[in-house]
Amino acid sequence: MKFKPKTKLRIMVLVHQDLIPPDDTAGITDIERQPWRTEYDVITALKSMGHQAYCVGLYSDLAAVGKAIELFKPHVAVNLLEEFDGQVLFDQHVVSYLELMKQPYTGCNPRGLTLAHDKALTKKILSYHRIPVPGFAVFPKGHKVVRPRKLGFPLFVKSVIEEGSSGISQASVVYDDEKLKERVEFIHQKTQSHAIAEEYIEGRELYVSLIGNGRLQIYTPWELLIQNLPEGSLNIATGRLKWNADYQKKVGLVTKAADLSPELHRKLELLSKRIYRLMSLSGYARLDYRLTKEGEFYLLEANPNPQIARNEDFADSAADSGVRYEELLQKIITLALSYDPAKHLMI
Repeated sequence: MKFKPKTKLRIMVLVHQDLIPPDDTAGITDIERQPWRTEYDVITALKSMGHQAYCVGLYSDLAAVGKAIELFKPHVAVNLLEEFDGQVLFDQHVVSYLELMKQPYTGCNPRGLTLAHDKALTKKILSYHRIPVPGFAVFPKGHKVVRPRKLGFPLFVKSVIEEGSSGISQASVVYDDEKLKERVEFIHQKTQSHAIAEEYIEGRELYVSLIGNGRLQIYTPWELLIQNLPEGSLNIATGRLKWNADYQKKVGLVTKAADLSPELHRKLELLSKRIYRLMSLSGYARLDYRLTKEGEFYLLEANPNPQIARNEDFADSAADSGVRYEELLQKIITLALSYDPAKHLMI
């Protein structure tokens, strides 16, 4: 039975101009569909629910948003942007523009996006509040790579701002200063961004999906498992593991509901809500953790506006909690319509 909301809305869907999905996917392979799968799933689901969904493709022209608001008069904008003008740090400025235009939008507010996009800043804020995060150091582009003495090996090296496992492979974990220098320079060249090296935490990889503005709801904690991990390889979500379907099958990648004791589940729930508020997040987000054998949770990354395609971790986690895909999208839209930027304060 299809989910049908009581009120039909005019919805502007903001996407990258290269990710506008086709109306018909007949004859398109899964590999070809992958780049715009989220956009297609969201738009088709909204239309199936009876909403009027209007897709606006953006790259560097904010005027297109203003024109769409004037012509279409949307009740809400569904924000699926992950960058603007080729810069991953600029998507928060699009959201700021929507706020100035008094246009309700889905997902996270500008402040939460700004804080979470910077992995080092995230860890500084959480460390101040005594929330466990890996020890780390930032290595800016154009600077000599000098490891702080207190930062011990092994170290996990990645971009301080890029997402989607960009630049991450098994070689990202280094065990000496020479390899650290090589990997930092690789990240500088590969991502054109500063690098961060953080202590590698051995343990289970868990993802927690949250939704809400003031009152928060947590969906089933999710776990990434690699059942046929090659000998000598580490349990990390590399770019190849994230985007190569054939490799996923080869190594036995499985994501499923995490098997946690009631005590650990409660601890994770309270910790996640606290982090969500400390990072000024709103709308919906995914928090990535490592769980050590001693039962300690280490926050690796906070991800506002995570991928919400069908059969991805966020949607699967919600489904396991009894929330179907269309209902999940409606919840996200309802939160957007009730959010007041002038009054909202996360503490």
